[in-house]
Amino acid sequence: MASFTLGLLLSCIFTTLLLCNATHYHNPVQRHRHHPRVASHNYKDALTKSILFFEGQRSGKLPPNQRLNWRRDSGLSDGSAAHVDLVGGYYDAGDNVKFGFPMAFTTTMLSWSVIEFGGLMKGELQNAKEAIRWATDYLLKATAHPGTIYVQVGNAISDHACWERPEDMDTPRSVYKIDANTPGSEVAGETAAALAAASLVFRRSDPVYSKLLVRRAMRVFEFADKHRGAYSNGLRKVVCPFYCDYSGYQDELLWGAAWLHKATKNPSYLGYIQSNGQILGAAQFDNTFGWDNKHVGARILLSKAFLVQKLPALHEYKGHSDNFICSILPGSSSTQYTPGGLLFKMNDSNMQYVTSTSFMILAYAKYLTSSRQVVNCGGTTVTPKKLKAMAKRQVDYLLGDNPQKMSYMVGYGPRYPQRIHHRGSSLPCIASHPAKIQCSAGFSVMKSQSPNPNILVGAVIGGPDQNDRFPDDRSDYEQSEPATYINAPLVGALAYLAHSFGQL
Repeated sequence: MASFTLGLLLSCIFTTLLLCNATHYHNPVQRHRHHPRVASHNYKDALTKSILFFEGQRSGKLPPNQRLNWRRDSGLSDGSAAHVDLVGGYYDAGDNVKFGFPMAFTTTMLSWSVIEFGGLMKGELQNAKEAIRWATDYLLKATAHPGTIYVQVGNAISDHACWERPEDMDTPRSVYKIDANTPGSEVAGETAAALAAASLVFRRSDPVYSKLLVRRAMRVFEFADKHRGAYSNGLRKVVCPFYCDYSGYQDELLWGAAWLHKATKNPSYLGYIQSNGQILGAAQFDNTFGWDNKHVGARILLSKAFLVQKLPALHEYKGHSDNFICSILPGSSSTQYTPGGLLFKMNDSNMQYVTSTSFMILAYAKYLTSSRQVVNCGGTTVTPKKLKAMAKRQVDYLLGDNPQKMSYMVGYGPRYPQRIHHRGSSLPCIASHPAKIQCSAGFSVMKSQSPNPNILVGAVIGGPDQNDRFPDDRSDYEQSEPATYINAPLVGALAYLAHSFGQL
């Protein structure tokens, strides 16, 4: 097999740029002649790219309309180790493992983005639906056998010991599952939420598929609730520390029930929420919403049932949601912002909390507007308009209005990260380097200062530190790695902003 060195990479870069980055998508020039406000950003372009990113994360047999052409088929035997079909789905971030927990959360948030703001997406709506369906087709396979959910393909420790393209994978594609003996209520609850949310996306355009999704969601939720336990216990050596469940599984049960209530209107789910809400942490104080902790999302979603659908039984969730809003206001003792104004939760992949919080704020502002209500934080009245401005500031920072003058979305704006922590993006594509790149050979690239030859258009990375600093270092996965769950809620926020400024 041909040897692979850093020198060979350098000689490949020009060829790679020519062969691998002819991305096919229509991006017309925007004109805003009749809109009263002028935006500092092209939110429509960012929306297009935020969805396109998901095509770069695809696993399985790629379709003829694949637009990121440097990717090829991969993981075509996934599931065979357990004699099941687990081909498809998404790689979560910059590695080649399929983690079911964050993939399901990604699916839920992509679906919620479409449910709330899909009507504003115009030509991007179909691309967003395709991104969702790529995930739900996989989740249907993972839940095909009653009483069992396949929650991971690939051993993360073995995978992380290699730096290779997904198309070259030769690490074990081990299959891991939960069942009655090894429960996993958090991943099962999130999977139920994802399937239920997606069923609403396809309710009109594909009612047969929608019914399949919601029926499966009901079955998966029943399993999650009946066989309670954390997958981080039974599968600790496999899922920790990568996607270990730190917040418990109670939030996913409340979240899953909330989505099933919305998708089915079955009063049994309302009864479940009323009976179990407090036990499952409905009033627990936390203001971090992401792939692990869903309490905030459940509160905001259930507040919609009260504010918009006028369901008085869920009135308390307005108060719970208001508490969240008050806790994230600039100046609040419970939330940190960088000197440049970015919401800062933690060093590792902080931008996921920026995008998820921005989406939550915009969704809640929409519900408040619909019901003509506001949030009262002590002596401060927070209007929907103020919430929208807060979310816009966070998205604008992400897109380049920051001390570094850098967009943290790859391919957007004049200056963006060049060395993201992503195997497929950093190594020459198949077209320019058909020979296999062996497991350890790629590390010479990972450690180099060369720009990534393949542009993972739309990828949003972990972002700057608490002092707005960003080194653009490929080995710094905390700041330089993209992830599907960073982009998913951003899709909805960008659709709202693009519409607000007359770009859609």
